[in-house]
Amino acid sequence: MTQFRFATLAALALFASLPTSAAEIDAKAGYVLTLGGINIATMNVDLTDDGSRYSLDLSANVAGLGAMVASGTAKASASGSSTSNRLAARAFSLETRANGDTFDVDVTFSGRDVGSFKVEPPILDNYDRVPLERRHLTGVSDFLSAFVFKGGALDKSLCDRRVGIFTGVERFNIAMRFAGTDKATSARTGYQGPVVLCSVDYSPVSGHFTSSEITNYLADSDRIIIWYAPLGPTGYFIPYRVLLGTNMGDLSMVLTGMRF
Repeated sequence: MTQFRFATLAALALFASLPTSAAEIDAKAGYVLTLGGINIATMNVDLTDDGSRYSLDLSANVAGLGAMVASGTAKASASGSSTSNRLAARAFSLETRANGDTFDVDVTFSGRDVGSFKVEPPILDNYDRVPLERRHLTGVSDFLSAFVFKGGALDKSLCDRRVGIFTGVERFNIAMRFAGTDKATSARTGYQGPVVLCSVDYSPVSGHFTSSEITNYLADSDRIIIWYAPLGPTGYFIPYRVLLGTNMGDLSMVLTGMRF
């Protein structure tokens, strides 16, 4: 479960994008993830869109950090239909491997509702787990597709978003708001130029454990910030940097390269 929560945070930290035109695209973005200033993982995201269907594929190699973060791998993918101004998820999957254990999630969507979901091994409904209800499985997307931004401009309007997310285990809501502008200048990163900062509020709904330190910390946190950068001249935007304050130190992800 710990590795799943880490993969969830990592995935919440990755926001990808695809172009508005019907032209086919194959884009890639690479990131490095640090916890308390120590490198713990590298990630890559592949983005494809043929004008009517999209796919997002994330892979991560986790070096680990003692007893706090287990070493292992994580893979996530999402696919669905693509129009000129939105993505509609149809399928999502996640696989994590750590300490010899494997955790798998598969979810299907119909419109903005969950069609089916399967988790292996199943999550036990302990006394402190908030029950999932059918009404919590409506008006949602997966945590990759939910944050794909299409169109618009690199301005405060990027941050005006509210989304419901279902991971296969938990339902939670995200509210984003404009936090400022800046300029990325480091030559060691994958982009130099203007960026827009969005703050993120996390609200757990169901499927989580009331005793979970990570859930409670994120719900109370006011330090979840994403710096957005344009994906070349396409009119789409990906994160340049993501910062999540945690009780183990800052979890930070920085763009190391991109191709489009």
